[in-house]
Amino acid sequence: MTRGNTDRKQRANGAESRRRILDAAVEIAGERGYDGTSIAAVSAKCGLPASSIYWHFRDKDDLIAAVIERGFKSWLAAVALPGEETGTPLERVTAMATNVAKALADSPDFLRLGLMLALERRPTEPRGRTVFLQVREIAHRRTVDVVRTLFPDLDDDASETLTTYAIAGADGLFTHREITGDTVDLVALFELHARLVYDAATRMAERAQPCS
Repeated sequence: MTRGNTDRKQRANGAESRRRILDAAVEIAGERGYDGTSIAAVSAKCGLPASSIYWHFRDKDDLIAAVIERGFKSWLAAVALPGEETGTPLERVTAMATNVAKALADSPDFLRLGLMLALERRPTEPRGRTVFLQVREIAHRRTVDVVRTLFPDLDDDASETLTTYAIAGADGLFTHREITGDTVDLVALFELHARLVYDAATRMAERAQPCS
């Protein structure tokens, strides 16, 4: 085997080990929360020695931050306004809401864990909490851009208000589903929420237009 092939195999093995570690951490953190997650528990779950975990991650805090970052990447891809070929502006907004809801339903653990960390106050802030707040700010800014694209007549304050309301409502719907279980149709609720936000934005934009 050549040196190049050996290097590629080592990288592939490293990537697979990292995936297994993150998958195990997601499952354990989803069941036990931040405090109940340990390197020993992750090691037992993924079948890799603790030394392998420490090779990839400095400590538990670094591991939890990586869990949140990985989940965020797949979710953020859904926070994008579909193109004009999707239909009317309202249809584009509801399509975006559907994509976000499906992404959360498929991979809810990063948001569940991130919200738990965001609501806690600790003497030393976990890196996972810091990462979660940073990625939420990215999502916030992206949503503001969507509002400005569809409603250019709105000023900055109105765009920020609508975005804050939209994200807070999405958090509430997700939390409601977590409390009540999988019987809740998250997609239908997100579509309804998107329609209500769109209606509010339309009314605000109409009021923002100068009187003739």
